Amino acid sequence: MSPQPRPRSALSLDVGRKRIGLAGCDGLGLTVKPLNALKRGDFDNDVRQLKKLRDDRRVEALVVGLPLDDGGNPTPQAKHCHRYGVRLARSLCLPLAFVNEHSSSWAAGERHQLHGDRSGRLDSAAAALLLEQWLADGPEPQPVQTAPVNRGETGADARSCTSIPPAP
Repeated sequence: MSPQPRPRSALSLDVGRKRIGLAGCDGLGLTVKPLNALKRGDFDNDVRQLKKLRDDRRVEALVVGLPLDDGGNPTPQAKHCHRYGVRLARSLCLPLAFVNEHSSSWAAGERHQLHGDRSGRLDSAAAALLLEQWLADGPEPQPVQTAPVNRGETGADARSCTSIPPAP
């Protein structure tokens, strides 16, 4: 078990193929709130919307769920979420932590009676559960490596992050 991460404003993502469930917490890590889900578009559009959210909420860390199987092994979707999370963390200049989201959508549906929801509320409720799990168990977010991961991204792009001042 990892030690609890230090408190900070964080943004949690439940990455799906059509939507990204979002949740945020305050700078002390006391209050977790589901946010409006993001309808997936092209990556640049996703980044534009998430940069605004990062700036508005003064986000200092990114938490991404990985849907591992019953044995804790990566599923094809977990591999997609991992790639997306790394690429997004680089674009947003945020440290990144991954948490196992096995059964998070089911648990969120049970907790909030949202089974079958297609509005994005279930996705964001699952992201809130991921954020609660991360706040309790960690791991501490880590800076992403500076090597490029995708077409058109250069090492200079990955190193061009500027720090975001912590919330007052």
